[in-house]
Amino acid sequence: MLLEVRDLHVGYGDATAIWDVSLQVGAGEIVSVIGPNGAGKTTLINATAGLLRCSHGTISFDGQDMAQLRAHEFCAHGIALVPEGRRLFARMSVEENLEVGCYIPGARSFRSASLERVYGLFPVLRDKHRQPAGELSGGQQQMLAIGRAIMARPRIVLLDEPSLGLAPTIVDDMFAIIRRVRDEGAAVLLVEQNVVKALDVADRAYVLEQGRIVSTGVPETLLSEPHIREAYLGV
Repeated sequence: MLLEVRDLHVGYGDATAIWDVSLQVGAGEIVSVIGPNGAGKTTLINATAGLLRCSHGTISFDGQDMAQLRAHEFCAHGIALVPEGRRLFARMSVEENLEVGCYIPGARSFRSASLERVYGLFPVLRDKHRQPAGELSGGQQQMLAIGRAIMARPRIVLLDEPSLGLAPTIVDDMFAIIRRVRDEGAAVLLVEQNVVKALDVADRAYVLEQGRIVSTGVPETLLSEPHIREAYLGV
């Protein structure tokens, strides 16, 4: 397995947000984590990216224990995060935001090739490469956030609510982009509230509720479970 999380506990002070969470992502897979607001999805993905320390459990990437490494070392090992809310530098240009993604030595020497890769995925970013990021539409900003992650030449991309705040017509494009990211060689761990889209794009999925994994399986199996159909699909 490329990424393996085992028995993870993460909290904020004395308040535990996730308990005993275990998941796996193989090379070339898209794995989705679905669940309601407050379930701990963002906590899980931030811990997996190295932004939060775990109080118990292990995070292993390509066989290496990552739990005690600093956040920038996660990126250097091939883990890139597209955070909720995008967190772009609004006054910097599109291209300057992309260049932030390749600051690590292993990616810096591939700057030109990585830029061409991103502009190939998102032609609109090439057209607007000198425009301030804050002037882009919501969908274009999300493309830029994903492009910035790709600039790091990651082996896995962690996506936190990529469809949040996007118009329905743009959401379909965003999930097509996620498939392309996988098809170009990076595994994907996706945290998403849009259950239908998250399961449609996934090879496997986990259901997180109240800080715990309550179900896991291939999308077809999860969609057949009465609890999933009632809680998330209104059926």
